[in-house]
Amino acid sequence: MVPVLLILIPLLTGLGLFWVKSDSAARTLAFMASLASLCIMLAALTVWDSPKYLAYDHVWLGILNSRFHFALDGMSKLLCLLTVFCFPLIIYSTWNNKYPDSNRFHALLMLSQAGLLGVFLSMDALLFYFFWELALIPLYFLCSRWGGEKRIQVTIKFFLYTFLGSLFMLIGMIMLYNKAGGSFAYADFLKLKMAPGEEFGIFLMLMLAFAIKMPLFPFHTWQPDTYETAPTGVTMVLSAIMAKMGVFGLLRWLAPVVPSATYQYGDNIATLAVIGMLYASFIAIQQNDLKRLVAYSSIAHIGLMILAVFAPSYGGIQGVMIQMFSHGINILGMWVVINAIENKFGTRKISDLGGIAQQSPSLTLFTVIIVLANIAMPLTNAFVGEFMMFNGVLGSAATKFGVAYTVAGGLTIILGAVYSLRMVQNVFYGPTNQLTAKATDISLNVQVVLAIIVVGILLMGIYPKPMLALTEDLSHLILNRMNLK
Repeated sequence: MVPVLLILIPLLTGLGLFWVKSDSAARTLAFMASLASLCIMLAALTVWDSPKYLAYDHVWLGILNSRFHFALDGMSKLLCLLTVFCFPLIIYSTWNNKYPDSNRFHALLMLSQAGLLGVFLSMDALLFYFFWELALIPLYFLCSRWGGEKRIQVTIKFFLYTFLGSLFMLIGMIMLYNKAGGSFAYADFLKLKMAPGEEFGIFLMLMLAFAIKMPLFPFHTWQPDTYETAPTGVTMVLSAIMAKMGVFGLLRWLAPVVPSATYQYGDNIATLAVIGMLYASFIAIQQNDLKRLVAYSSIAHIGLMILAVFAPSYGGIQGVMIQMFSHGINILGMWVVINAIENKFGTRKISDLGGIAQQSPSLTLFTVIIVLANIAMPLTNAFVGEFMMFNGVLGSAATKFGVAYTVAGGLTIILGAVYSLRMVQNVFYGPTNQLTAKATDISLNVQVVLAIIVVGILLMGIYPKPMLALTEDLSHLILNRMNLK
């Protein structure tokens, strides 16, 4: 019941919004639908936390032996909660942003939410692929219709990358379907016993798809351009939630399904992750555009999650799942700050700003806390996940380079502090200029959103136990499949 409601609410709202002509009504309906999804998810974590409410299984394409099979396990709960938590904040924080054909903008946003929830809930490979595409297709239109000056070129690049990734994934799923005797069921995939050589082709297809989506170096080049050009509300979805689809794919559909190949080629992928982390961190230091700085920062953070997946340990895998949620909250906070600055001053260039703290103390306070979380200071949410990942990589029995990877990863934390704190210094402190001297404080809706995010950051940093309890079973499953108990 719960999975069906979670998907139907944004899906039906999105379809209905195409016929709503009033911009304010469209925005309000989208916001109310996103709040309804959040209420359903909170009920699933409390009063409906029972197997009979958390799963749905029905025939879909009988000729292909594919089913409408949805389930809320620990990782699905985390990522569905992240999705339904972020969407109301995204809509409310961008309430004053002006979009031509606002009804279509919010309709596509709702359809993307339905696709994302379907990805995290699907326990059938063909269904997973269907919702993967449903999550992506609305974003092509959102970027190409409401993006910046170079939106067409950037969207074409985004489309080509993600289309190829989807094609690779479909090929891999069909290979698994044939190996499983004509079944797309996740449970049947877990029963497969394949030699490492048989797993390689499947591993390659799925890994390419997920590498593009996360993105993993050197498949990352679409991301900074897309983040910069897309409307900020769309960038929030791409960065806070959609980037997690790739990491989720690794933990759900790659590591447990083709464990031997994941173990055998783990060092190669981990090395690419480390290179990407260092590369993105050094590039971020050079950025003058706030959007591009945060985009490269996101590549570095995702790289650490990939590293922990391919240098697996129990604590490290748990850390990845926790960090997916924490990174989504923190990066959303950064985008809300950037949207507020761009709306107020008409620029995202760090060199054009300065002294904002004198005119907007609340924005400054919220930003400093979010930045500290983004660099994993103790008592913030990111500290929990990053500590567990580093500890897991260092002690992993699956890699020969645990110490080297840990040192390299630690360097990216230092570099992250450099570019993040330098940004805070140059944007918020020092003397004001002609642009910032007459600024006023941020609007109430932005203050409310940032306050909610900051409360979430501190609560998770101080008391992460409920999140850790959700991730225990899947962590054991992955390690058992890779014989790393």
